[in-house]
Amino acid sequence: MNVSQTMETEEDLLTCVHIKIYHPQQSFKGLYNCLPLGTRSRHSADDPLRLGRDAQACSYGLVDPRVSRKQLALHAYRSPQSPDLLFSIQNLSQRGRLSVNSSELGYLERMDLPHKALIRFGEYEILITRESGEAKASFEVDFEVLSVPPSRETCTCEPGVTAVMDTGLMDSFNAQFRALEPQEIDESLSYK
Repeated sequence: MNVSQTMETEEDLLTCVHIKIYHPQQSFKGLYNCLPLGTRSRHSADDPLRLGRDAQACSYGLVDPRVSRKQLALHAYRSPQSPDLLFSIQNLSQRGRLSVNSSELGYLERMDLPHKALIRFGEYEILITRESGEAKASFEVDFEVLSVPPSRETCTCEPGVTAVMDTGLMDSFNAQFRALEPQEIDESLSYK
């Protein structure tokens, strides 16, 4: 087999990182003007994929002054137990909070990404999924804008928002309060 056939085979089997992004004000602002939407981009596996406000320091930029200059990084790696290209995520923001499937990462902390992960920072929600491939030197990145938050699609609740169970206590209180109110008014009585 010659070199050109090997390269074509490897190119066909690239791992693809699908990044689906949502922001509640995305239709009013040009937040994604620096992202290659609708096309797959090739990225070197030995270079971390950085996302942030600074298009010079990051692989991909978000046009939003509330996003950190460097918000997060995806690091590709391989393990001896798996032939797949795997990824970890690292929080690069000193001030911003980053959560991965409801686990919070502090500044410079990193964790392995599962096959499917919900990332949150600021008002952004990003659903990252990995499509396996056999190539070792590079991977593809595919950005997509979602019209609804991925947390709604994946049925995960917002962090810090706790569901309240209806115990019926308020209904009982309201019923007792209504019992104290006059049910009818006798207009023939006059109070002087």
